[in-house]
Amino acid sequence: MLRFMTGLAPADRPAPARIAADDLRRLAAHIDQVLAEGGRPSVASLAAAIGLPAGEFRRRLEATIGIGPRALLTGRQIAHLRERLLAGDEVTDALYAAGYGSSSRLYERGQAALGMTPGAYRRGGAGVAIGWTTVASPLGLLLVATTAHGVCAVYLGDDEATLRDALEAEFPRATLSRGVARQEWVEAAVAVASGQAGEDVPLDLQGTAFQQRVWRALRSIPRGQTRTYAELATMIGQPTAIRAAARACATNKVSLLVPCHRVVGSNASLTGYRWGMERKRRLIEMERQSSGGLP
Repeated sequence: MLRFMTGLAPADRPAPARIAADDLRRLAAHIDQVLAEGGRPSVASLAAAIGLPAGEFRRRLEATIGIGPRALLTGRQIAHLRERLLAGDEVTDALYAAGYGSSSRLYERGQAALGMTPGAYRRGGAGVAIGWTTVASPLGLLLVATTAHGVCAVYLGDDEATLRDALEAEFPRATLSRGVARQEWVEAAVAVASGQAGEDVPLDLQGTAFQQRVWRALRSIPRGQTRTYAELATMIGQPTAIRAAARACATNKVSLLVPCHRVVGSNASLTGYRWGMERKRRLIEMERQSSGGLP
């Protein structure tokens, strides 16, 4: 049916043209200028900024960075909102400066993107409650931290004091206390640390649109398998963004549940892992064995 309607099967169609790097910079500058003036650019104005019809612009943008115009704009807005809040702007001023209105609906959008209310983010996370606990695992001590929204950190180590210090450094103004929102969230992390399949649990993990795409791609890698950084970049539709994909892996706070350990070097060599190369090696081996893969 598709071949009859289009004349070409999907694999036969030429890939959409991509947007040049200079045009991407011009596009970002246009968005930033409109937001700085208190406006919100339309898709048509974004396309016009680099001299393309709206439909062609949408296709090229998705082919180039893997997201559409609205997702791009939302990402830039959230970046502006973060910058203004951390600079000390009042919440209302920051919302307007980022192109939001003053309605409660838009305020809630800011909360969803930041993982907390804009006011709390402005205070560096002050007042946000994070519960944490440590449990033993085959890979050593496991620290799991949660908010009301989901798991916000999973660390591996050898002693509780060091892990707690790392959590405090990551969330310096949050209120930390023992105890987690849900025990099954902890059990999911322990399962992965044992090489088993963990339940799909909610995560409270904030990042840029690019980081979020990388983290989603990591979660799609089957247990017992690995991907290279080049393959990971291809998975998100940006085959040349290998280093950026590697950086997104390095900024992942929720180890195991976002399995950055399943990414290896170009020759299948084990590359850097925050919690040590031996843990990464053992984890990959346990997952292969438990999933029936090759040792």
